[in-house]
Amino acid sequence: MKIGYPCINTSIGCKGDRTFRLKSYSEQRFIKTVENNLNCLAEILKYNVKHNIRFFRITSDIIPFASHPICRFNWQDFFKTKFSGIGDFIKANDIRISMHPDQFTLINSLDMKVFENSYKELVYHAQVLDSMHLDITAKTQIHAGGVYGNKEKSMRRFVERFEKLEKTVRRRLVIENDDRLYSLKDCLRISSETGVPVLFDVFHHEINNSNETIAEAFELFHSTWKAQDGVPMADYSTSRMSEPKGRHAESINLKHFRRFLGETRPFDFDIMLEIKDKEKSALKAVKAAFRDQRFKVKTEELPSP
Repeated sequence: MKIGYPCINTSIGCKGDRTFRLKSYSEQRFIKTVENNLNCLAEILKYNVKHNIRFFRITSDIIPFASHPICRFNWQDFFKTKFSGIGDFIKANDIRISMHPDQFTLINSLDMKVFENSYKELVYHAQVLDSMHLDITAKTQIHAGGVYGNKEKSMRRFVERFEKLEKTVRRRLVIENDDRLYSLKDCLRISSETGVPVLFDVFHHEINNSNETIAEAFELFHSTWKAQDGVPMADYSTSRMSEPKGRHAESINLKHFRRFLGETRPFDFDIMLEIKDKEKSALKAVKAAFRDQRFKVKTEELPSP
């Protein structure tokens, strides 16, 4: 078991998701921004290793406008050494990596232009992970998409479109249950036809489910992961206190988290904390899970990226 958080670290004083306006695009600005983002990613990973946080979701903004037609710069070759070095650090320190395109990445969209743009975005995400020479346990997670007035047809369209994606994209994809449209049950149906693993979102399941308990849900989604996909992944959060369900908590509820760890035994999985205060909650979660036999701990000195 590894515990992590997404995209940014609020403690180390750098931002790895810097971008700029499209109208300000220039090759010089692009290079400078990407260099900053990669350097900051390296610093975040060093911080995480020091604190036994070995799961991290890399921001989609690490390469601004990478899937936009304006970007014709060969960033893979230009930053090849930097990407390779970060990848070496990730592998040497046994860090799990994921990425998550935004909500506009919809491969089952009725609009072919939206699908084409989504495809480009997924290719870009795969290129980032491939540039680090990471194996396919490094995943790109997406939602099943929209319903568009007919869920059955929309699910079928997802399956058909998935089969058209190039292998470099397909092999990294996982689908996530959401809080409105596609429950765990729906995602399992899609998985049965495509072989795509299901990433289980605990928070979404509490809002949108088919009455499965957490233990039952873990039994179901675990079975969609093959050995080459690595340990299954789960997103974890709770609702903000005194607010309607649907908004992620500002900070981890340790009582709820400890109960969650108990409910999910004996399943092994990696936990992504989708909680607002990022590494601060991750540090608390690591401490709470420290004596859990599933939790991975390393204390020896490790090389820097």
